[in-house]
Amino acid sequence: MTDLRTLLAAVLHDTIEDTKTTPEELQERFGPEVVSLVREVTDDKGLPKEVRKRLQVENAPRLSPNAKLIKLGDKIANVRDVTATPPADWSIATRREYLEWTEQVVRGCRGSNPALERRYDEVLQAGYSSLEGRQ
Repeated sequence: MTDLRTLLAAVLHDTIEDTKTTPEELQERFGPEVVSLVREVTDDKGLPKEVRKRLQVENAPRLSPNAKLIKLGDKIANVRDVTATPPADWSIATRREYLEWTEQVVRGCRGSNPALERRYDEVLQAGYSSLEGRQ
């Protein structure tokens, strides 16, 4: 992947939902294409967590090709994090549920990048294996 706009959006993908940065500020700094991709993968933090999770699953198949790449990369990183350094209050069951949810999201992104999809599958399998060893 060498598309600079997609790479920038991947780095910035959580900026709107996790900081006070506005879409307008991102657009001013990085341009309309980058902010469009960031918005496409941004959750509405005004919605309950379960609704946001459901919407990620429902919306994944409709994402643009480049947004699907960002979503795949994000899920790879998140699975690694939840497996290796989860939030302190997450049980093994909660972590397993999270991995299962990522599978639903990634299902909607399949067909966009075989190499990223293979990497996700590897990280997911390693995550499940790691959790099995901790029961």
